[in-house]
Amino acid sequence: MKFSFVTLFPNIIDGYFGDSILRRAIDDDKIEIDFYNPREFTTDKHNRVDAPMVGGGAGMLMTPQPLLDTINSIKESSEDAYVIFLSPVAKPFVQNDAKRLAKKSHIVFVSGRYEGIDERVIEQSADELFSIGDFILTGGELASMVVCDAISRNVDGVLGNSDSLSIESFEESLLEAPSFTKPKIYEDEEVVSEFLKGNHSKITDLKRGLALCKTKYFRPDLYKKV
Repeated sequence: MKFSFVTLFPNIIDGYFGDSILRRAIDDDKIEIDFYNPREFTTDKHNRVDAPMVGGGAGMLMTPQPLLDTINSIKESSEDAYVIFLSPVAKPFVQNDAKRLAKKSHIVFVSGRYEGIDERVIEQSADELFSIGDFILTGGELASMVVCDAISRNVDGVLGNSDSLSIESFEESLLEAPSFTKPKIYEDEEVVSEFLKGNHSKITDLKRGLALCKTKYFRPDLYKKV
């Protein structure tokens, strides 16, 4: 699967893929990463990619021409390119989106900067818009990496043990149950005794009960769905 990032700051993103699971996924040709900088497509003689907002307002916006020419260039070379914009004024990105998008062959992430992106770019180019939360970031690169990471985990062969996907949080609208490792007792805190007895049926039931408790406490909105 291929991921393309449209960003003014590719170095922010590039380092994230230099280690661990995603580095191995790149080395094993499970995923591919490339970058497109809109500044390389601008026709402005001063190499600008931003301008003041029409009608007034604080800050600058990314202008249409560099971004649209960048995205169109990607689409011309890849008919499967699926364009995603990251914005705080969009629908929330959830685990089911990650699983669904993992079936795509080429995803393009467009990362805004300054006060955002001229709306005409989004209207002309976006296949989907996502938000990763009700807060504002300095730029869209972090949000792009979050969404890319979540999707990548669901691409076949990226995780060493694909069974781990089935027990993660949100698979049944529940948060994942607490997990423990050895030693049995550490600083007077003990592992749940039932986990040590080897009765997998009881352990499964107990974990579901703990997952329900955890979800009810931290995410009552999800608990209502269950």
